[in-house]
Amino acid sequence: LQSYVNRLLDVRIQKWVMFSAAWNEIIDHFRQEDIVSDRERDYLKFSRFEGFSQAIYLPVFQTAGVIDDVISELERPEEEYAPRGRAATDEDMFKPIVNHITMRTAVSEVWELGSFVFLRMLGTVHNNDIVAIMNLILKWSENGTLTQHIKMENISSIMKHFVALVQVLEKSIGRRKPASKSRVVKSKGDAQSKVPGSGIRRAVSAASLSSLDNDNSDLIMQKGSKKTVSEKVIIIDALRDQARDKFRSFAHALKGLLKNANEDPETRDVLDRITFLLSMENGFLWDDAFASDQLDECAKNLAFKEVLTKVHGLVACHPDDAEPKSKEVRRRLTFFVNSLFMDMPDAPSIHDMFSWNVMTPYYSEDVTYTKADLEKRTDALGVSTILYLQTLFRADWDNFLERNDIKDEEAIYSKKFINETRVWASLRAQTLTRTVSGMMYFEKALRLLANLERLDEDTTNDLMGEKFGYIVACQVYGNMKKNQDPKADDIEQLMHRFPHMRVAYIDTIRLNRSGASLFYSVLVKSDGRGNIQEVYRVRLPGNPVIGEGKPENQNHAMIFTRGEFVQTIDMNQEGYFEEALKMRNALQEFAKRDGPLPTTILGLREHIFTGSVSSLANYMALQETSFVTLGQRVLARPLRIRLHYGHPDVFDKLFFITRGGISKSSKGINLSEDIFAGYNCVIRGGTVGFKEYVQVGKGRDVGMSQIYKFEAKLSQGAGEQSLSRDIYRICHRLDFFRLLSLYYGGIGHYFSNVLTVL
Repeated sequence: LQSYVNRLLDVRIQKWVMFSAAWNEIIDHFRQEDIVSDRERDYLKFSRFEGFSQAIYLPVFQTAGVIDDVISELERPEEEYAPRGRAATDEDMFKPIVNHITMRTAVSEVWELGSFVFLRMLGTVHNNDIVAIMNLILKWSENGTLTQHIKMENISSIMKHFVALVQVLEKSIGRRKPASKSRVVKSKGDAQSKVPGSGIRRAVSAASLSSLDNDNSDLIMQKGSKKTVSEKVIIIDALRDQARDKFRSFAHALKGLLKNANEDPETRDVLDRITFLLSMENGFLWDDAFASDQLDECAKNLAFKEVLTKVHGLVACHPDDAEPKSKEVRRRLTFFVNSLFMDMPDAPSIHDMFSWNVMTPYYSEDVTYTKADLEKRTDALGVSTILYLQTLFRADWDNFLERNDIKDEEAIYSKKFINETRVWASLRAQTLTRTVSGMMYFEKALRLLANLERLDEDTTNDLMGEKFGYIVACQVYGNMKKNQDPKADDIEQLMHRFPHMRVAYIDTIRLNRSGASLFYSVLVKSDGRGNIQEVYRVRLPGNPVIGEGKPENQNHAMIFTRGEFVQTIDMNQEGYFEEALKMRNALQEFAKRDGPLPTTILGLREHIFTGSVSSLANYMALQETSFVTLGQRVLARPLRIRLHYGHPDVFDKLFFITRGGISKSSKGINLSEDIFAGYNCVIRGGTVGFKEYVQVGKGRDVGMSQIYKFEAKLSQGAGEQSLSRDIYRICHRLDFFRLLSLYYGGIGHYFSNVLTVL
């Protein structure tokens, strides 16, 4: 990519090439996640063809159907575009097309790529004729005389035949198995029975094509007066015959478009060349062996197949067919593109960007589904887990089978595919694998950005450890290892899969029978050779878990974070690659100051991904969207009282570790542990921001009882907050208007409900 960009002189084109590289990487990750198919991936990606005139070609989904609009413009009645008092010119006819950038781009792409398809398919025998015809048409276009030579009002007839030819080729060329050797038969002498190169043309006129003789034998004069008959070998090739028929119809339609063939020598030359092309005895239309060999060459040529897919999308694909079917893909791409136009800080270079760590507290939830988990039937579902997921994500499952080339679904549990199947299912449930995979997109995004900044591999690797780190605070990992829990093996597999991931856990060593024990905070990682390596071991004064479990879990792992900022991510969240690309910009929010106080917590929007499970889950997702996005927006501005509710928030680590930490963990009083970080921040002189140009996925409970328990936790937490000293202190320090906002956003909600009911 670097060498390719360096060859481009135009800065605007360079930026487009770099954006296209990032866009294509996003689409490739969609394919790895199995939310798009191979065909959808090809339609969504920018194209780049070595040796072609344009640096990049627009994705098919953007240009599909545009050629039909162009033809509609060309077939308008002349009185619609002709100025009064004079005859219409090329400029008048093509003005709406030239002024519309997508139409103009689509026409230029069809011309260039279509020419390439013809040249490769027809071969060197017809090369001179095709190039000459193309050059003459280009000359007419540049001189503004195209309408004088071609009947533009009939252009749809030729496009119809061109589309038919492209459809035939695109449908069959990918499945074609080329012959092991050339079919052109050589005679015992030096001369070939099929003459290549310029070839011998049959001297026939355009009017006498129907009388061409297609005998099944050739008469070859040998030494002496005797004649011998060598029989032709009949080559059966359905694709060749179909391609010939479509191309012959295309050529005849092209002849029918020409004007003034008897008067204009250039038009006559084009007509004669088309006639010669149709009648060459050793050419594509009459020489079976040569034609089949040409199609074999096309089938072996990867560039030809890519160009053909692109042309098919341009001329034969309906706009609805070119767009991805998955609602999730459409939602994510729409949000990503819209977010690029939001008010976002400029990104510094990778060297100058802020560093940050992501931390996820984990207790004993599912890590990766095992085969037993997938086959287990539950009373709640009534079917096995894998069948439920296949039904709920049917299109994703089909994409998974296509990606792994699995023909028989029974093979998903074979040794070759079992791990892929487990990961596919785990990425569609609320598991640690889903969270870790999403958060490690940050590293992949930084690597892509470093590549776009033209950094070498060694520098990039050094920067990864310096700028980003991911720590899973799994406090019971040591006990899992001792008890040989399979979840410990799954966590180790994640560490091997993501070398920059670290696991922090509390190790307990018993000293004597009376129960005295030593406690350590331990950090481990993968050594890259299949083993787990201990990095740090820090002795603790006692058992750290004396209050609420989750905040204690976060606090003991805080010493292992190395970045300037810490992002806290819950176990039920996921990340997106396209959003990870914008994290460098989001961190710059801490460098800005909207007022006298520094920004110390940055809130990000959340998307609830469990809404598709049931109608109840959908209701919960809508309610959560109101709470975690719309409500936060209002609390941040204009009410200025957003604190810390959700867990994609980013903390200024240096500010918090010198002012009491990010988690308070006293039993009972700190039931809603997140909010106390917000109280701490406001009391000690920080401010909380909320930005919506980055989103993080979040899962929620989908059953009636779990939803009820979650709402009960919120209300109980609000009650405990009202008893805390933090609320007492913050109420003494806030101005009257922010105090009303605090009441509205906290305990006042429940008082208002009671008063409303009474």
